[in-house]
Amino acid sequence: MVKKLIISACVLLAAVSCGGPGKPSAPVYRSFPMPDPAPVMVTDEADRIAYSINHFWDKYLAVQAVTDSAAVLGVRNEEIEKSFATYVALLNLAPMELAKKSAADLFRRIESKQAEDDSSLFYLRFTEIVSRYLYDPNSPIRNEDLYLPFVEGMAVSPFTREDMIPAYSYEAKMCRLNPYGSKVADFKFKDINGRVHSLYGIRATYTVLFFSNPYCPNCKEIMDKFRSLENFNWWISAGDLAIASIYIDRELDEWREYQPNYPDNWITGYDFNYIIREDVLYNVRAIPSLYLLDAEKRVILKDAPQEQIIQYLTRKLQNK
Repeated sequence: MVKKLIISACVLLAAVSCGGPGKPSAPVYRSFPMPDPAPVMVTDEADRIAYSINHFWDKYLAVQAVTDSAAVLGVRNEEIEKSFATYVALLNLAPMELAKKSAADLFRRIESKQAEDDSSLFYLRFTEIVSRYLYDPNSPIRNEDLYLPFVEGMAVSPFTREDMIPAYSYEAKMCRLNPYGSKVADFKFKDINGRVHSLYGIRATYTVLFFSNPYCPNCKEIMDKFRSLENFNWWISAGDLAIASIYIDRELDEWREYQPNYPDNWITGYDFNYIIREDVLYNVRAIPSLYLLDAEKRVILKDAPQEQIIQYLTRKLQNK
């Protein structure tokens, strides 16, 4: 209450000192209100994470505040984006079903907040942040599984611009491909000698499915990072890990020319049927694209940043 009175007094003072009645005062922005910590009686770590996720947005959404080019519901752009990234980091610590439920709940709250003031830019600005952070191929925290509850809502929401509905509907369809926990679509590929292999024929505890192109700087960076990992070659020789680098375009002369650059203990091949792109077996929106699969070829991480995959493998295999 004291803080609100101080803010109100400052707003009034600004209006008086900047020219008196008739001149609008500058918007008053606020800091993002972080959620309260879990109650002391919640001692289990998973329960504490769930509590933080479930209450992350409570204080932020509890007030009416300006949304303009500089701020979203009164919180400046840089700060609200950092807060959203923190929220996604918490979701990544939770079971996928809880994380997706939280994302769906947040979208419903976004709609409810917009319904309080139809003229507000809140829905537009917040969903722009969601799309950029969770679906942009260049985002370091992109996650199609977490984006799906949002984009399914955005595809049918009355607050979505009509011209954006077809795009969101398509994105929702693509995000439903090969979701977390599902067995990915199998496909056949040929190696440099023309021998035919299949994804499901790869035997390893974990498989990194690496859609890459020759002479792609980002692909080379990923290759170098993997090769620099301690015990990386041991994981491959022990059958704990397989790296399947698959080329899905048609310039095969370039791919053949580039073969000596791939590590000898990697599996390399090309989609000779061209079905990955043409039949959209996978939503390969940009190259490079990485999937982490378990021994049964179920999705652990989908189109994930390299750092997430390395962290997962290191945690699971480092002390094996």
